[in-house]
Amino acid sequence: MIRATDLIKNANGARILRGVSFEVAPQTVLGIIGASGSGKTTLLRCLNGLERIDGGAIEFDSIRLEANLSAAEYSRRVKGLRKKVGTVFQHLYLFPHLTVLANIIEAPTHVLRVPKQQAESEAVALLDSVGLKEKARRYPETLSGGEQQRVAIARALAMHPALLMFDEPTSALDPKRSAGLRSLLRSTVSRGHTMVIVSHSIGFLEGLADQLLYMEGGEVVESGAAHQILNSPRDPRTKDFIEQAK
Repeated sequence: MIRATDLIKNANGARILRGVSFEVAPQTVLGIIGASGSGKTTLLRCLNGLERIDGGAIEFDSIRLEANLSAAEYSRRVKGLRKKVGTVFQHLYLFPHLTVLANIIEAPTHVLRVPKQQAESEAVALLDSVGLKEKARRYPETLSGGEQQRVAIARALAMHPALLMFDEPTSALDPKRSAGLRSLLRSTVSRGHTMVIVSHSIGFLEGLADQLLYMEGGEVVESGAAHQILNSPRDPRTKDFIEQAK
């Protein structure tokens, strides 16, 4: 289970996260929705340790990040967290000088010490699962935005993370590919993963997310079962957002 408790994040004199709290049960999907500037991506960056929190705590497995930790201890715990968490951001950060296959095996071979032959075999299987097996020897710049997105997802899966986080995973995908990605992620959850997905696409999250969390102004306005939030939201702000997003 991942648990966030009273998270606070400040930046440039402004409070970006204002006491955000939630829990995600194992092998479930939490969808985070909200308008641009509501704090969704900042929350994701705090959850994987890219941003240090200014208040509250984050717990996952045996790791706990707290605002009052020393810089050295916070960094040490973040390193442990990153071995359990995979993140695919909207800006994909693929290595341009490496082939698709090399991008995927880079972390497993150097961080997890997986033998190269084994890592390549697993990478090819992952590429096949996202429909890109034939692009293994290509370089990122020769791929479309949607293809690069799928390579980034395969790269995250290659580390066998217990928790996967996505920031707008359908931003470069057409409706057909979005539907295929939804099926892929749902099957990944069934194999034991837990997911947190930030998305502007209500249609993508419908049928994928078990729980939804609606954010506004750095706060959690409403959270609950996905079907309840989508069909009968309790807060008028949530209702307005969903009606505009559909």
